[in-house]
Order: sequence, then structure tokens, then C-alpha cells
Amino acid sequence: MNDLIPRLLIPLLYFGCFSLMAYVLLAGLREAMDGVSDTYSQQAARELENLFLFVPAHRIASLSRTASIIGFVLGFLLAGSLASPAGMLGGAMAGLFLFFLIRLIPGFIIRMLQKRRLEMFNQQLTEALVTMSNALRAGFSIQQAFETIVQEGRKPIAQEFGVFVQQTRVGVRFEDALRNLEERVTSEDLTLMVRAIEIARQTGGNLTEVFELIAATIRERTRIEGRIKSMTAMGRLQGIVVGLIPVFLMGAMTILDPAMMIGFYTSVMGIAILLLVVVLLTIGFLVIKKIVNIEI
Repeated sequence: MNDLIPRLLIPLLYFGCFSLMAYVLLAGLREAMDGVSDTYSQQAARELENLFLFVPAHRIASLSRTASIIGFVLGFLLAGSLASPAGMLGGAMAGLFLFFLIRLIPGFIIRMLQKRRLEMFNQQLTEALVTMSNALRAGFSIQQAFETIVQEGRKPIAQEFGVFVQQTRVGVRFEDALRNLEERVTSEDLTLMVRAIEIARQTGGNLTEVFELIAATIRERTRIEGRIKSMTAMGRLQGIVVGLIPVFLMGAMTILDPAMMIGFYTSVMGIAILLLVVVLLTIGFLVIKKIVNIEI
């Protein structure tokens, strides 16, 4: 009886120590993940506000966390198995891949929306410059010319110019409101317009002719960019096809012979080959992107 107590006490102490270490480790990991998730969701919420899409940060965090967990579970169920350690490891790797992939999707969607909004803004800016030039020729002030574009209500340029007009009405200096507009939109064409307005206000230039010249310049650059995109479309398509072929082959082989592919995914050589493929695909994507992206 006396020997039984130490024999039970020592395993219990080991179990308690390991349980405490696991709890501290998991608590720290959860705190770190919550901090990263909060920072990411707040940044995403600010970027969406710049797109005039007002989504609470906690809603973005909860949706991203839920979708990532669902992706992990689906990846584990599709590629893993509880019957063997190799199956559990393969399922965990597939689940983690989908977990981090889903985490990247919101950022990709936001960048796509930003790019589309910027393209629409640049397209509308040409017509807005002509309208503002006509307004100035009719005797309007530069402030009233901006208000004319806001009254037309064409999104997104009416929204951005509306924020600019609202800032000037609440006491923000005209130059500071222009700089805020430039920083918020990040358009090279808008930067050209802002610099022209600043120079004209300092030197007394004719903004009517300047706006017409800027509009003609933007039209010509848009025409050249469209021609370059059409000429490099085949190169971009080839890069996408070549980059997706290994992914489709890997998925097809996983479906046809999952036992062989799980062994490949769980072996050291297989993991090294996958990392090499990812590195080579990334390098090829960057090289093709550098070739087809021609700055004007």
C-alpha cells in the first residue's frame, strides 16, 4: 500500500505538468492568433471603408475564423484518415493548407475590389475633367466644379469627390482636402489633376485648358494600356495555364490513388519536392508578371 501511493503520484505529477504546459502553450497560441486576427480584421475593415463598404471588424474576424475552421475540417475529411498515423498526418497537412488558403481569400477579394474601383474611377475621371472644364468656362469656381461632379451621382467618383467637398465644408483647407483625396484614391491620373490644381492656384494658370489637356492625356494613355493588355493577354494566359497544370495533376492523382499520394505527402522527399514546386511556380509567376507588366 505504501509503495502504491508513490507509483500513482509520480505519473499524476507528470500528467499535471504536461497538462499545465499544454494549457499555457495553447493559451498563448490562442492569444497570439486572436491578436493577429483582430489586427487583420481591423485592417480589412478600414480597407472596406475606403471602398464605402462598411462591415464591422468583428464580423470579418468571425466569418474568416469560421470559414478557416470549416476548411480545415473538410481538408482533413477529404484527404485524411483516423485509421493510421500517416492518414492523420496527411489530413492535417491538407486541412492546414485549406485553413491558410481561406485566410488569404478575403485579402485577395479586397485587392480585386480595390483594383476594379480604381479602374472605374480612372474611367470616370476623364469625363469628370471635361465636365469641370466646362463648368469653369461657365464661370463656376473650382469648388462648385467639384460639387457638379458630386451632383451627377456616378459612383465611385461622386463618392470620393463628395468626401472632398464635405471636408472643405467642415473647415479643412482646400489643399489638405485635395491631399486627402489623393492619398485615399491612390490614382496616378488623379495625382496629375491635383498637381495641376495646386500649380494653377499658386501661379494663376488657366485650369480650363489644363483639365482638357489632362483629359486628352489620360485618354491616350488608356488607349495604349488597352493595346498593351491585348498584346500580352496570351502571355498571361500561358502563365496561368502552366501554373495550374501541376495543381490539377496533383489533385487528379490524389483522387485516383489516394494511398500513394498520402505516402508522398507524408514523406520527407515528397514534402521537399512540393516546396521546390511552390518555389519554382512562384519564381515563374513573378518572371511572367514582370515581362507582361509594361509601365507607361
